[in-house]
Formats: sequence, C-alpha cells, structure tokens
Amino acid sequence: MATERYNAREVEARWQKTWTEKDVFVTSNEDPRDKYYVLEMFPYPSGRIHMGHVRNYTMGDVVARYKRAAGFNVLHPMGWDAFGMPAENAAMQNKVHPKDWTYENIATMRDQLKIMGLSLDWSREFATCDVEYYTQQQRLFLKFLEAGLVYRKNAKVNWDPVDMTVLANEQVIDGRGWRSGALVEQRELTQWFFRISDYSEDLLEAIDTLDRWPDKVRLMQKNWIGKSEGLRVRFEFTTPAPTGDTALEIFTTRPDTLFGASFMGLSPDHPVTAKLAETNPELQAFIEECRRIGTSAEAIETAEKKGFDTGLRVRHPLDASIELPVYVANFILMDYGTGAIFACPAHDQRDLDFARKYDLPVKAVVLPKDADPASFEVGDTAFTDDGTIFNSAFLDGLTIAEAKEAVAARLEAISIDGAPQAERQVNYRLRDWGISRQRYWGCPIPVIHCDDCGVVPEKDENLPVQLPDDINFDKPGNPLDRHATWRNTCCPKCGKDALRETDTMDTFVDSSWYFARFTAPRCDQPTEPKAANEWLPVDQYIGGIEHAILHLLYSRFFTRAMQKVGALDLKEPFKGLFTQGMVTHETYKSQDGKWLSPAEITLSENNGVRVAVHAVSGEPVTIGSIEKMSKSKKNTVDPTDIIETYGADTARWFVLSDSPPERDVIWTEEGVQGAWRFVQRVWRLVQEIADATSAAPAPAELGEAATELRRATHKTLAAVTKDLETLGFNRSVARIYEYVNQIGKALNDGVSAPDMAFAVREAGEYLVQMIAPMMPHLAEECWTRLGKDTLISEASWPAIEDALLVDDSVVLPIQVNGKRRGEIKVARDASIQEVEAATLALDFVQRALEGKPPRKVIVVPQRIVNVVA
Repeated sequence: MATERYNAREVEARWQKTWTEKDVFVTSNEDPRDKYYVLEMFPYPSGRIHMGHVRNYTMGDVVARYKRAAGFNVLHPMGWDAFGMPAENAAMQNKVHPKDWTYENIATMRDQLKIMGLSLDWSREFATCDVEYYTQQQRLFLKFLEAGLVYRKNAKVNWDPVDMTVLANEQVIDGRGWRSGALVEQRELTQWFFRISDYSEDLLEAIDTLDRWPDKVRLMQKNWIGKSEGLRVRFEFTTPAPTGDTALEIFTTRPDTLFGASFMGLSPDHPVTAKLAETNPELQAFIEECRRIGTSAEAIETAEKKGFDTGLRVRHPLDASIELPVYVANFILMDYGTGAIFACPAHDQRDLDFARKYDLPVKAVVLPKDADPASFEVGDTAFTDDGTIFNSAFLDGLTIAEAKEAVAARLEAISIDGAPQAERQVNYRLRDWGISRQRYWGCPIPVIHCDDCGVVPEKDENLPVQLPDDINFDKPGNPLDRHATWRNTCCPKCGKDALRETDTMDTFVDSSWYFARFTAPRCDQPTEPKAANEWLPVDQYIGGIEHAILHLLYSRFFTRAMQKVGALDLKEPFKGLFTQGMVTHETYKSQDGKWLSPAEITLSENNGVRVAVHAVSGEPVTIGSIEKMSKSKKNTVDPTDIIETYGADTARWFVLSDSPPERDVIWTEEGVQGAWRFVQRVWRLVQEIADATSAAPAPAELGEAATELRRATHKTLAAVTKDLETLGFNRSVARIYEYVNQIGKALNDGVSAPDMAFAVREAGEYLVQMIAPMMPHLAEECWTRLGKDTLISEASWPAIEDALLVDDSVVLPIQVNGKRRGEIKVARDASIQEVEAATLALDFVQRALEGKPPRKVIVVPQRIVNVVA
C-alpha cells in the first residue's frame, strides 16, 4: 500500500483546533494529582516572535507535555511583559497610543505562538498592562509600604535628557542612553525604593540551596550581592577638613596592605568633596565631569582614572610619621562603604592606574611565592594573588589572613576621640532598588502628595489608580505630569486638594511576581495564598542568561516581601532554572557594506567553497561570522515563514536537535531540511507499521529478533525518559534517530511472525509517544494512524520493563599481549572456563598465538579478556 506524504499545514491546524475545543491544556487548581509548574520567561510584545522565542518556548513545552504524560497536573501558562519605553517611543514615532500598539502586538504574537502547538493554558493569560494586573501590583505596593519595605529618598540617578527619564545602570551604554543615544547626566531626584538590601544576607545564603540552578548564575548572583568583610578605619586629618570632621572614615577589605598606602580617595559625591567644591570652581567642574560618566559600576571601572588633589592630608593609622594626600577620584562610588578609600596601588589595579597617572608612590607589601623581597617590584599590573606580607613592620612574614587579623586587633585597641580607630564590618554591594520611572506607560505608583498630610497612600477601595487614555506625546517627558485632570485629586486622609504621584514603576516590578499571579490570575487579591503555596516554587523556569542577575534577584526579593505581607508562604520562587543558548545565523554583507538578510541571498558551492550572491542582482555577497540573530544585522529568520513552509514540528525538532540546549544553536537551511525529511520518514514508517501489524497481546514466546527489538525499545525509552528529565533534548533526539533506524531494519526483515509483529507494533507506538513532547502534531496524526481513538496529548507515558534493560549477553574486548585484537559476545552468566574456551577458538586469537598454547589467559568477568602468548 502506497504511503501518503505528510501535510504539516493541514495536520497542524486540525490538531490545534482539537486541543482548543477540548480544553486539553486548561489546568485546574483542584486537580488532586501532584502539581508541576513549568514556566518560560514571558515575552515583551515587540510585534513578532523570533527564533529565540521558538527555542525557549519549545523547550518549556517539551517539559510540560512530558510531565503531563508522566501523570502530573501541569501548569504551563503564558502572559506578556507589556509595559515599558518601547511602546512610548512607538507612540511618538507612529502617532499611535501605547495601549493600541501593545495590544495589537500581543494579538499578533499570540497567533504566532499558537501555531507552534504549545500546550499552554491560555485561560490564564494576562498582560502586565491589563488594569486587572496592575491593580493587584498597586495593592502589593501599598502592603509593602505598610510593612516598611518601601521608602522615598533623594538619590543620584542616571538622567536621559532626551527621553527625560531615569535610566537603570544597565541602560547606560558608553555614557549614553540605550535608546536615545544622548549623553546621560547625573541628577538628584526624589525616588521610591524597595528595601532589597535588608535581605542581602538572606538572599546570599539561600543561593547555596538552589542546587538546580546553573553554577554560573549562582555565582553571578553572589557577586552582585557582593558580601565583603573588612575594617572601617579612621584616618586622622592633619589639615582641617571643611566639614569639621577630625578623621576620614574608610572601609577596606585589605587592611593587610595598609603599609602600602599611597593616597586617599574621595567619591565626587562625598560630603567633604561637596563642602570643598562650594569655594573651589575647579573642583566643581571636575565633579561635573565625573557625573557625565554615569552611575554604573561598569562605566566607572572602564573610564580613564582621573583625580583632583584636595590639598587635605591624613595621618597613617599604623605609622604617625606618614602623611597621605587626599584626592577626589572618579572611580569611587559614594554608595559603597563610606564613599572614601585608602589606596594601595601595588595590589589594586584601579589604584595603580591612578598612581601612575599622578606619579604617586607604589610600594609592594605582598610578596609572591618564591619572589626575592630585595628586588620584587610592581610594574603596570597590580599583584592581587596570594603571598606573604613584607615591607610592613610588625606584619612581615605573616600570611594575608594573619595580617588582616593583626591589623584589626591593633587598631581596635587604639582610640580617637573616644571611638576605636577601627571596627570590623560587613558590607554588601547590593543597593536598594529604585523603582521610580518618569514615563507614562507603566504601573502608576498609588500615592498622593498633600501639602498638609505629606505623602499619603491611596485607599484600597480607590484602587486602581488607572492610567488615563487621553494623553499625548507632543512634548518630551512624562505626559502624566501635564495631565491636570488626572494628576489633580483629593487627599485620602484630609480630603483637601492634592496631587497624584506621576512616576510609574520600573517594569522589573511587573515581572517580579507574575509567576505567582499565574497560580490564580482572576483572584481579587494579588494572590490566592493556598494556590500560590501549592504551585510555587516554579519547578522548571526557562529563560535567557541575560536575566541571570536583576530579574531573578528582584523576583527572589519579591517572593520574600510577599511572604512578609501574607500573600504566600515561601522564599524562593524558582526551584529549577535553565538558561538556554541563543539562536545564531551567518551574517551577510553586500559589496557596499550593507547587511543582507538570508532571504536576500542565494548560496551555492564552487569547488567545495560556499559562495553567496544577491538573489536579485547576482552581485557577490560576503559571508560573515555566525552571530546571534538580530534585526540590526538582518541575520534573522521569520518563524512564521519556517512554520508555513515546513510546519511547526520541523522547527521544534530542529531547535531541539542541533546542540545542547544550554549552548547556542546555529540555524541553517540544511538543518531545517534535514528535520523536515525526518518528519516525513517517521510518518512513512508509522504508516508501514500500521499497514503491516495490528494491536495484539504479546505471544507466549518471543524469538531472539523480537526480543532484541523489544530491548532496543525499552532501552531507548529509558534513555529518552532520563534525557527529558534532565533537559537533554539533543541527546533524546539522537537516540530517536538511531531507534528509527532499528525499527526500519526490523520492518524490512519481515513481520510475518506473530512475535515480530508484536515487537514492531510496540516499537511504533512507543516511538510515537517518545516524539509526542517534541513533535506533538505529527504524534497525534501517527497515533490516529495506528488506530488509537484517544489523544496522545492525554496519554500516559509508556511503562518501562526493567527486565528488558538487562542484556542476556555481553561483548568483551580481547587483548593479546596487551594489544586489542577484537571482541567476543558471550552469555552474561558464562563461566570463566567457557569464556576462555570461546576466546581461544577465535581465528584472530589463533593467528596471534601462531598455533602455540597461551602462557596465560586472564578473564575479568563482564569486563575484558587478556591473552598472554
């Protein structure tokens, strides 16, 4: 019987319609089965999905479908991270309302995701710009405010003078705004903050419990929190300080290097700096120059080191004969430690760069192992490794740890103005989270400013504080500032005229708790605690490494804050985390240096060399490096085009098969065509099995060939099961390729015998079930072709027969005089004597022995046979 060609376009649409009509993937909170929550980081509705989305959501879908088959009640929701500046920029550029732009994009992307065949519970869908969602976010804000987790203060911020908004440090690139490209300014604004720093130690300690997170992500989190133990040391001023202070306080983690001190450094924002600048225009100009760098640690670290000599001097705490100059330095942050440092250039690269620029002393005080103390010097690279203390008076010969303790003990015993000259202290790099943003398209902060009552929380019954629709973007800045009817209101406390807060929340707030909202998305409170506690933490969270720090850290804080206000009862939001690699593609450039898309070029081979030309003009095209797909370099492939041409299952199979999921995948047309050919091969194979066999019970006895096929079936199933449990998708794909070959061979050998018919039928059914999480539409069609009247999406994962995982025979390598000559297959329970006799009967062993008896035969049971001639 001739096999028909698989029509992906017709088949996939039909099964997607069936799944929707039958609510196959709608999840009930009341289902008594064990719960499993799989979640991919939700997308920003930029307009169209890209191949990164395809890979990310396919991975999550495989996990969801497999766990559902394994008997779990699976929650697999989808939503939209929908607030943010891109919508406002689109409003200004295209004269469209941000809401309209956002919801139109959501509609487009939702349709695109649906044709991927994802097993999502769309009944739980929401966008963070939905009034229903941000109402509950405002309710959380007020609960946090009441609990003391929110406060308001003046703070230095990155200000984009074109977009007229505060930028996070990560949004400042080379001193410019990430969208406008304008030079960023530092301003001092009154901002709202979450007290994330109160949880520094808790967040840090709990990282060690996250054993299903990638090590690199855990390390990134630890470094961002940045715990450091050291000394707070007071250096006495020998020249009068303009603030009247008698000493300059610094925090250091390296008191062992105090004898290498060369100068003191002040932040441009230090109180002493500010006081000096009041009467020193040159210093004021220097401070303004420093502020143009931005506030991010990265920008400050990479900027050229510059300083200003204040003329102030301080006394060395361990040697009163030494005075140190005090500089204002552009690389010192006010919000770490005290905003002042002592500098040891020989053992800190920033200090060294500064010292070389201003011709300051560089004295080495840590000696590398095996170095000569008489000749060791530091050149252009600071020595920061372990060593022995030298050039340091009473510390000479001590280890770094011993010297730290010795310095601490001595300085703690010295008093300045009735206070110890040094105190032990723990510092954290993590700073409180500033959430104020000066823009329209975000969640309004639900507070009101009253001349009489001050800052007043909005009453719960008055929520939501809803964004007005009648706004315009004719002028830069936040339209809410100019919207008089929205901004003007009454004080909830005294009833007098008052003004609304016009700042909206950082969009990181929106994404810091959405996973909890999914557990009961229609609840009239932020969460339904019972549902949140039962579903959370998320069993498997999947997303890009670019969110390894801020999003995950903020979400971890938010969960703790929600626990404090009774919204749920756990600390950690994500039990398992997986960071997938990117989807990459070749880049192409025309002769005039313009980027070209893959659709604009034609590839061919000339003497084994790949050649590209422009598809229309025929002009030569340069094939560039393989890079992350991006619109700027035009090396993108539209998922919709791929799905319409080859089908969703082909795209899914390819992104799962090409490389380990944590690594980048290289998208190639050849690879996609290979995946498409495999789809067709599986379809032909299943049709042949359906035509040649029928469902029947196992015969009383199975021959060797049938038994071997059944062993292959259950071994493959066991391996694929393990791979899916560990997200080893590419390994499972490789096993299935090999398994299809085994089934094809068995089918070609004939299935007339009842035992082989049974074994091949079982193999076909198990094959379809194994591919179902990865290629669900093909699997449904194959399942029906095999005569099933149920949905494979609702079928249980097949059972593994453990007895079939153990071979009756083993293959042993054979060595003669230590050199491998071949191998022998023997019964697993064969005796040593039987193995020895069988080995000596082999032709290649006889030839190696040249007809002589062996001196010795050593049999290591089930491992190896050694023949000594």
